[in-house]
Amino acid sequence: MSCRDVRDEVEEVAAGLQALGIGEGTAVTWVLPTRIETVVLSFALSRLQAIQNPIIHIYRHREVGFCVAQTGAQFVFTPGEWGGFDYAAMAAEISADLPDPPRVIDGYHELPHGDPSTLPPPPSDGDTVRWLYYTSGTTSDPKGVKHSDHTLLAAGTGLAMALEADERDVGTIAFPYAHIGGPDYIVMMLVNGFPAVLIEKFTPAGAVEAYAANDATIIGGSTAFYQMFLTEDQKVDGPALPRLRLMAGGGAPKPPEIYFEVKEKMGVPIAHGYGMTECPMICQGSPSDTDDQLAHTEGAPIHGCRVDIVAIDGTPAAPGEEGEVRVSGPMLFKGYTDPSLDVDAFDEAGRFRTGDLAVMRDDGHVTLTGRVKDIIIRKGENISAKEIEDVLYTLPQVENAAVIGLPDDERGEMVCAVVEMAKGQAPLTFEQMVAACEAAGLMRQKTPERLEIHDGPLPRNATMKILKHELRELYV
Repeated sequence: MSCRDVRDEVEEVAAGLQALGIGEGTAVTWVLPTRIETVVLSFALSRLQAIQNPIIHIYRHREVGFCVAQTGAQFVFTPGEWGGFDYAAMAAEISADLPDPPRVIDGYHELPHGDPSTLPPPPSDGDTVRWLYYTSGTTSDPKGVKHSDHTLLAAGTGLAMALEADERDVGTIAFPYAHIGGPDYIVMMLVNGFPAVLIEKFTPAGAVEAYAANDATIIGGSTAFYQMFLTEDQKVDGPALPRLRLMAGGGAPKPPEIYFEVKEKMGVPIAHGYGMTECPMICQGSPSDTDDQLAHTEGAPIHGCRVDIVAIDGTPAAPGEEGEVRVSGPMLFKGYTDPSLDVDAFDEAGRFRTGDLAVMRDDGHVTLTGRVKDIIIRKGENISAKEIEDVLYTLPQVENAAVIGLPDDERGEMVCAVVEMAKGQAPLTFEQMVAACEAAGLMRQKTPERLEIHDGPLPRNATMKILKHELRELYV
């Protein structure tokens, strides 16, 4: 679809939604896979100034039910039966006990259309909260994150400036469009004037085939995607994607080894970024960055985003000193749907406490080192899980790795490495792991005391982040 096609379709669908009773302030939840109709529906809701709550389509009754109840959704759009699951039935089940159940509509097969001449003027206030995204719950309920048009536009514009794409590029959206990365990417496309290929149901081989057919130049998503695309590329003689010039993505920090392997075998760099639901874009690598910057950092802060690294005592951290990442800027969210959560979320200067640990290098690029809650405290000493994981990723036997702290009477916590083995490789031995840590120069205290070879892929959430809390429960 051209930009003109999308505009015309959005206006007609907005008119159709208006006839259903959707207008300014109407709460609407949608649980849909990544496809053109999903983008059109989201744009149409935005045109009407509805309050929309996108939910990633792999979530089920608990998460969706919580979101629908808390937002007071009056409409829920689903794909009906899709991917072997009945979303419409789920929506009806979670709504049955609500005092005012929402109307469940098929947003997949046929969106409503109407006469655009009946529409009110387009929205002019970009600061009103019209977007409710939810962070994925683990042991507690998801947290509702409030965004406006302006916060999302600021994040996407910063991404556009960092990735330096232009009208000659062809992008790709293989991740769930309902993720906070959806508006990031779509704004970048509009700012820089290039198209993207949407993948409704991701498989590595299918995505590569679609990308090759459409001359994709930018692909990615997260570290897991980088690995899958590298595997597919190595299955053929010559490049699987002849026009590819860049991998880009975000999520959990990437191991430097992945960057150099992709650069060597595929001949393209990885421009990795860093963001979260509360602040969709914080840092982003650029194609013009050096190999060292791209491999070992998450990039520099995007345009308009202020990133401060705060030491444990609350003072500004010096360059190279680890501390918590705190952010401010026009892309920052407007608070949580539960106001009580705001108290601990912001510091006295109004900066958002990300809970991430990082160092700011002399060149202004940011390297994530872990999570405040992901620090392993062994005999009173703080140990960063990521530092050890980066060593494990250098081993050919390791496909994926997670380092966790487990309770230990003597040490307080012991360091445990959980490894997903690479296909065709013999299992990693404890002695090999210890030797790799020693060769990398890790202090003896940081070398894991325990190694677990995980049976099958490591557990991940909808954004492909490894679920360490599940591993802790499994191996405790």
